Amino acid sequence: MVSRYRPATKEIIHYSANACLLPLCQLHGAAVTTVEGIGSTKTRIHPVQERIAKAHGSQCGFCTPGMVMSMYTLLRNRPQPTMEDITETLAGNLCRCTGYRPIIDGCRTFCQETNCCQTNGSGNCCLDGGKMYSFLLISQEKPQLFDREEFLPLDPTQELIFPPELILMAETASPRTLTFHGERTSWVFPTSLEELVRLKTSNPEAPLVMGNTNIGPEIKYKGVVHPLIISPTRVTELFEVTQTPQGVWLGAGCSLSEVRSLLEKLVPQFPDEKTELFKALIQQLGNLGSQQIRNVASLGGNIMSAYPNSDLNPVLAAGNCKLSAISSGELPTMVISDFFVSFGKTVLKPEEIVVSVFIPFSRKWEFVRAFRQAPRKESSFATVTTGMRVFFSEASRVVQDISIYYGGMGPTTVSAARTCKALIARPWDDEVLSRAYDVLLDELALPPSEPGGKVEFRRSLTLSFLFKFNLEILQKLREAVGLCSSLKKRTKSDLDPVGRPIMHRSAISQATGEAVYCDDVPRTDGELSLALVTSSRAHAKITGLDASEALRIPGVVDVITAKDIPGTKVLTMFGYDEELLAEKEVSCVGQIVCAVVADTRAHAKQGAAAVKVSYEDLPDPIFTAEEAIEKSSFFEPRRMIEKGSVTEAFKSVDRVHEGEIRVGGQEHFYMETQSMLVIPIGEETEFNVYVSTQWPTFTQGTVAKMLGIPSNRVTCHIKRIGGAFGGKITKTSILASIASVAAWKTNRAVRCVLDRGEDMLITGGRHPLLGRYKVGFMNDGSIVAADIQCYINAGNAVDESIQVTEKILLHIDNVYNIPNLRASCAACRTNLPSNTAFRGFGVPQSLIVIENIVDNVAAVLGRPADQIREINMYKGKSVTHYKFEFSPENMLRCWDECKAKSDYSARRRDVEQFNQQHRWKKRGLSIVPIKYGIASFYFPVRHIYGSVLVTHGGAEMGQGIHTKMQQVASRELHIPPSQIYISETSTSTVPNTCPSAASFGTDSNGMAVKNACQTLFQRLQPIREKYPKGSWKSWVNAAFFEKISLSATGFHRGPDLHMDWDKMEGQPYAYYVFGACCCEVELDCLTGDSRTVRTDIVADIGRSLNPSVDIGQIEGAFMQGLGLYTLEELKYSPSGLLYTRGPSQYKIPAVCDMPLQFNVYLLSDSHNPHAIYSSKGIGEPILSLGSTVFFAIKEAIAAARSESGLVGPFPLDSPATPERVYLACASPFTQKIPVSKPGSFKPWALNI
Repeated sequence: MVSRYRPATKEIIHYSANACLLPLCQLHGAAVTTVEGIGSTKTRIHPVQERIAKAHGSQCGFCTPGMVMSMYTLLRNRPQPTMEDITETLAGNLCRCTGYRPIIDGCRTFCQETNCCQTNGSGNCCLDGGKMYSFLLISQEKPQLFDREEFLPLDPTQELIFPPELILMAETASPRTLTFHGERTSWVFPTSLEELVRLKTSNPEAPLVMGNTNIGPEIKYKGVVHPLIISPTRVTELFEVTQTPQGVWLGAGCSLSEVRSLLEKLVPQFPDEKTELFKALIQQLGNLGSQQIRNVASLGGNIMSAYPNSDLNPVLAAGNCKLSAISSGELPTMVISDFFVSFGKTVLKPEEIVVSVFIPFSRKWEFVRAFRQAPRKESSFATVTTGMRVFFSEASRVVQDISIYYGGMGPTTVSAARTCKALIARPWDDEVLSRAYDVLLDELALPPSEPGGKVEFRRSLTLSFLFKFNLEILQKLREAVGLCSSLKKRTKSDLDPVGRPIMHRSAISQATGEAVYCDDVPRTDGELSLALVTSSRAHAKITGLDASEALRIPGVVDVITAKDIPGTKVLTMFGYDEELLAEKEVSCVGQIVCAVVADTRAHAKQGAAAVKVSYEDLPDPIFTAEEAIEKSSFFEPRRMIEKGSVTEAFKSVDRVHEGEIRVGGQEHFYMETQSMLVIPIGEETEFNVYVSTQWPTFTQGTVAKMLGIPSNRVTCHIKRIGGAFGGKITKTSILASIASVAAWKTNRAVRCVLDRGEDMLITGGRHPLLGRYKVGFMNDGSIVAADIQCYINAGNAVDESIQVTEKILLHIDNVYNIPNLRASCAACRTNLPSNTAFRGFGVPQSLIVIENIVDNVAAVLGRPADQIREINMYKGKSVTHYKFEFSPENMLRCWDECKAKSDYSARRRDVEQFNQQHRWKKRGLSIVPIKYGIASFYFPVRHIYGSVLVTHGGAEMGQGIHTKMQQVASRELHIPPSQIYISETSTSTVPNTCPSAASFGTDSNGMAVKNACQTLFQRLQPIREKYPKGSWKSWVNAAFFEKISLSATGFHRGPDLHMDWDKMEGQPYAYYVFGACCCEVELDCLTGDSRTVRTDIVADIGRSLNPSVDIGQIEGAFMQGLGLYTLEELKYSPSGLLYTRGPSQYKIPAVCDMPLQFNVYLLSDSHNPHAIYSSKGIGEPILSLGSTVFFAIKEAIAAARSESGLVGPFPLDSPATPERVYLACASPFTQKIPVSKPGSFKPWALNI
């Protein structure tokens, strides 16, 4: 939080900001408050920190400090906020673990509706009224997930005061020019407009920086260097606001938040007819960036950026706004509509400066509207934006004047001048507008290879927006969020913590910023930073590597190449070698070629940029699955499984349907990027490796092999991980090995923390899948035969792709008993970065293939999809296609309960009625089941020490494994959890760990901890019998003096699981997790935007060890699945470069994507003899149920298509982005757009 004192008004303002974009030198005169400053466990924690923690809103914890500070800043400005305030405040914060529900749950307790039932964590919200979020967990019984009465009260009088010396400095100090000098850049802060003009005149190329939201990313991510930067934040003329009879002049330096606040204050002061433009701008400002961005970005800077897809510029241009610019004393005025000339360019000369912007009042009979479509509803660059203004002759329908401007339809903001001319002096009716659509289509043409792609979609949106304008449909700000939570009561001992909603054991320290992650480990003397040099070619020979220029950069110590690796230079998996550092050839863009170590991270990055690698391109790179199939480029073995006689069965079916579906890849987007610190001990080649990994033993072994030393010389330490989702196993071991080689060569500690962009470029993600199928079925809906071929895009290295193909095939049946089933799956070898494990491990791709088949069977027969699902489900004693017997009873119970809890039948009728009554909005309702296999490994030793220190082999990454192990030890030792401590996961204490993955972490570690505790407790039995009234502490002391060992080890072997792929049979899983999900969505057919209205999930997770943790896992997994199937899209250039390398291009779900009503139910009376205390693994299974949203969208599309006379199956690939959804709706506007013939142009992006 940044706080400043304004001498003119004598007020103190507080605002949140992104630390990564805020230059330190711009904070002169400001007070900065971080999460450590508002409370700590050593003093007192702040109510915000406490409530987020105790409401279970912190899992991995990496995003928690940001959530805390956003909310803290809001409370400093509004101690009793509304729900709209809260959700808007958190819109700029991202979380990958929780699904946001518990975060909102905790923050909501500050809501001004103090008597709202929501703030107590239980019951339906009295404020819902169709607007608020309602979150039910299990039943309306208590106890709830948290008790509001336990919370510390918020007392605004106890907050930190603004430093008096800063007030004194601001009021007494005479303004003077400030200059800050860095290694390569100087920042100058002039104090007057005259001085600013002089500086800019003498340095015309020096950029002006106010909020640093445009220049900052260029410097940080593109390596742009500006020798001089001018920051006019102290020039008061740039912040003046002047009201005139014609409108209002706003200083160009005003932040976008200030502009919005000012316009909101002006709107109620004038008649509605005068504030049309104000309201349109307020609407756009609410969607532009996040609150943290708007707090610092300036109005003038936003205009001057001249972004092609600007949110504000089309509205300002359409509204006849003006701006004044100064140069050499002159202050000319120009209209914004004539201001933009090309990409990022305006009519201003380099030395000219925008001083103020004029926003006029609207007139009677004048209407202004703004529309936008973006990949995500909030905090996302727009795909297409528009500002439209029409002025009618008084009391008539005749258009006197009209202006229409679009963003996202060319290199700059463009005017639809010919379209406007076709409308002027004509009546506003369907006939005239119909002609206008044709003119607009011709006027705003885009070539098929236009940068940004989505050409058909963008052109269609221009027509849709004009149609929306015609209907005067106003886009409203996002609706507020409210939450309710309650749990089914369980009867148990007050001491026994198992089964209770116990707070994550690290939640408080994560909320206070005291939690230590890998990059928080203090620097050591002589420590170096490592930066990577990656390939810029997808398929090429390395002909030269010149590091001489890099080595001349001050601070650069060395360059690490493949020749420096003292041990094994490759990582071997499934018989394929993957080079740590490419030596002779590269096979993808982003492959690591070498690394640079330097005294600082900045110097290391400069050095990496200076390394020159020369290439000789090799022919015919392979990027897509189709190309790999054509050239037979696969990783072997290719798997196949068959049940029954598929070929014969197809001869006897009533109907046959064939089709295909694509499932896009997904980026892990863990909050903490790949991080590691390698410290050479100095004696006998020992290394301490502090690393963010899910499998410390694998990293330990890989590092040892690369260094050519025994693995007992390498110790891996993991305190906690800031999210992983499968992405911190193989890739992490490679990166840690490179850092270890650098540490070995330099004999100094080496730290490597990847930037988000390079992390996304290098590490891969979920495998994209191409599924082709042929299905035979009877007229009654029973599926008799299915032949399915799946192809996953593995990338340039095998990684874990073979195992992914196997899991895809083992789950290809989902819950359906198909008597004749044949399925094959191949891992395609391509020239993209290799993909790896990701939460669900192939099941999310497998499930959507089989569910799409079932969905299309229903469409062919014209029957509801849920009926076809029920007809084909396993029933009674069942056998899978790999000959494994199981009972589907709990699966059928989940299905039936989900239909009942969601009121499916009644809502089905409501959806049909809604669709009959609405032409341009449609709803869809879908229900999807799941059967998910949980496997196990041999599980390692766990230690329990006399001081009740527990160590185990699981890595804490937000899933609450430490908390659950604490609960297990507490039950078995009969002591409170507070007496049990878990420090870290280390290969020195648990040398044979298994990966924390595949949802079996609690199963394995819990059983081993239980085993160790029972051993220890049994040893103490003679002491307990001798001193029956003693305490745990007295028993332990007595045992010590009686020479009884107070440490114990535990081991859990797990069941023997196997799969014989030659015989196509086996028992690959210990048990199944079942579930069902019902989702309802509402679709805007004119933009492709959709909203999840309600979600109901019933999950069979056995007997939950910790309902708050497990429900958090369910919600977080579902939201990650929602992202996979509807939102997250990876884009690659035709040369194989990943375009989407950061949060501005790649959109994960945010607060705005939460279902308006989210109900989670845990199946009662479920038992599981194969896991600890009859629980079940829950981390992965529910992610696949995010597909329910996909199929609900698909149903809504079908309703839209029926308006155009289109019925039956239609293709829809995943993710169901607004672009795909809009085009699938086949509206009259879509059908106007000519489709370019594939092969006739070079696409902007590949269809991976």
